Amino acid sequence: ILTILGNSAILATAVKRSSLLKSPELLTVNLAVADIGTALSMYPLAIASAWNHAWLGGDASCIYYALMGFLFGVCSMMTLCAMAVIRFLVTSSPKSNSNKITKNTVCILITLIWLYSLLWAILPLVGWGYYGPEPFGISCTIAWSKFHNSSSGFSFILSMFLLCTVLPALTIVACYLGIAWKVHKAYQEIQNIDRIPNAAKLEKKLTLMAVLISVGFLSSWTPYAAASFWSIFNSSSSLQPVVTLLPCLFAKSSTAYNPFIYYLFSKTFRREIKQLQCCCGWRVHFLSTDNSVENPVSMMWSG
Repeated sequence: ILTILGNSAILATAVKRSSLLKSPELLTVNLAVADIGTALSMYPLAIASAWNHAWLGGDASCIYYALMGFLFGVCSMMTLCAMAVIRFLVTSSPKSNSNKITKNTVCILITLIWLYSLLWAILPLVGWGYYGPEPFGISCTIAWSKFHNSSSGFSFILSMFLLCTVLPALTIVACYLGIAWKVHKAYQEIQNIDRIPNAAKLEKKLTLMAVLISVGFLSSWTPYAAASFWSIFNSSSSLQPVVTLLPCLFAKSSTAYNPFIYYLFSKTFRREIKQLQCCCGWRVHFLSTDNSVENPVSMMWSG
């Protein structure tokens, strides 16, 4: 419910502000699409299976569930990686160069992200890798336990781990460390803290927000990744069902975090949420700021 409501609010505000959206903000919209797609395509089946105490639908629904999870998971990871790279380019480049990141460029990047994710999701269907049930039996994913005795399966999981997890994660960390160093050097050049420009303060806030989004996603999936890799080299029965269930549920919770982070860090997003509340018939009173100053400022990424 939190995932659907929160990310629907992001999409609604993006549609309302479509003419004011900066090109990098399209990546935020893409991340919301992936999160809400996860919730709509996967969670109802998983919840029904949990109530049933067993997986519903047989092998076909298991493959469908695992494919959707892999597709949206890789898409989210690569979107976060693209966000980090663009944040780094915007922060490190002169304003004239950062303006070269057009909406067409970002749309092409988003298309490539979806094609890349779809490719990896389809590979187990054509024989490189496998889909199967989780050890606790009420959801499906990549069949980790089959890989310790299969050279084909092991090569798939190794390639997927490097290209869809390690390299994007290292890129995210490297980009934000570079941004942090850039911001640190910029603040060192300003002797009087009271004279820090508003643009520098905004840049710091936007970078912190982007870092929290990435940290939330990576920390949510780390326990699940650890449990999955244990299953590669050891029997799944060596882990209690709750040990495999809790990391899976924690990973699924990653789709609900981002709207709260946006709400805390973006005045524009908070204002748009209040306006959405008014449109729904809720009476909300707030003081409007000068739109001539606020509107040109990107909700999440400009500066």
